[in-house]
Amino acid sequence: MAPELELPRRRLGRTGIKVSVLGLGTVKFGRDQGVKYPQGFTIPDDRAARALLDLARDLGINLLDTAPAYGVSEARLGHLLRGAREHWVICTKVGEEFEAGVSRHDFSPHHVRASVERSLRRLQTGVLDIVLIHSDGNDELIIEQSGALETLAELKREGKLRSFGISTKTVAGGLRAAARCDLLMVSWNLADETHIPVIDRCRELGTGVLIKKALASGHALAAGDDPVRAAFARILAHTGVGSLVIGTIDPDHLRANARAARAAALGDSGD
Repeated sequence: MAPELELPRRRLGRTGIKVSVLGLGTVKFGRDQGVKYPQGFTIPDDRAARALLDLARDLGINLLDTAPAYGVSEARLGHLLRGAREHWVICTKVGEEFEAGVSRHDFSPHHVRASVERSLRRLQTGVLDIVLIHSDGNDELIIEQSGALETLAELKREGKLRSFGISTKTVAGGLRAAARCDLLMVSWNLADETHIPVIDRCRELGTGVLIKKALASGHALAAGDDPVRAAFARILAHTGVGSLVIGTIDPDHLRANARAARAAALGDSGD
């Protein structure tokens, strides 16, 4: 089947991994508690989730973002992607657990290693493409004292993951991590551009960049005439950005996001 669109792909820094300029976040595949979206939602059943993944693939998306803290998202993806794993670049995380409605964090080497092994089982794969530390906001402490990055580097040498980094929450942490990671995930939306210096630094070093919260967890959708197109155009104009990750379980939203990402990556103003 021909794709509905041909989404451009970009190299993710020096990792050698090529990702679609739009990635699909999957928190809504597995968790509906303690999330910061402006509206409630119902976790899709397997039929709806599989249809959304099929649509994402038809749209040219090859990047999926998940995490242990996203409830049963990892395990569901492992089941739903069976037989089609080779198409997807999967990004997961370590360091945050969500249990009984509460998040807890553990960045110790033991937990990082155990988390990666568990993600391999849940996702039913022999190697994880991307593993990021799921920061609690204490970026510099995690980077310098936890041993988490060193453990991920060991796991990479062992062939259990292809690339690693951290999903940062501070500019100082991002600047410190840029030289020690294969890639970072950083926030950027039209209401918060404070992390641009981190992205600039990553571009200088050849460190890959994934963008989170490009639509401010859905809150940006109420702003402006076309907030999606405006945000995507601004972000994807930066050549240091590999992909922006947007979570949705609405097929129409996914199509609209893909169209906006394609136009932004190709420099099409839509006029």
